[in-house]
Amino acid sequence: MSVDGRVVSEIGSGVVVLLGIGKGDLSEAAHHLAEKTANLRIFDDADGKMNVSLLESGGAAMVVSQFTLYGDVRRGRRPGFARAARPAEANRIYEEYVARLKSLGVPVETGIFQAHMVVELENDGPVTILVDSDKVF
Repeated sequence: MSVDGRVVSEIGSGVVVLLGIGKGDLSEAAHHLAEKTANLRIFDDADGKMNVSLLESGGAAMVVSQFTLYGDVRRGRRPGFARAARPAEANRIYEEYVARLKSLGVPVETGIFQAHMVVELENDGPVTILVDSDKVF
């Protein structure tokens, strides 16, 4: 990941987490989602079955703050972001998520909150999963 042409973080194998924080999201949700991220069995085992977690795989997490996940495009041609948390609150919850993921033993790299980041991703496999705190917590 780079900001202003300078690499600020990178990982090898693992996951890229685009983390959107909405109004009303709580610390408990951040902790729960971090545990879910670390323990979801989304990597292949020796038999090619998705039975291995991020923790078990030894992979890392690249966590990117992404308020645009809350873009509402139901009206007009410009997304509205009224459901996204305000920056100060979003940053606090984002940092709690990152801290919890690290405390579980996952190596974590991040970008720079509110910066224009260029994220390069090599998607090795067909796995993209949406985890919504409203649906799992």
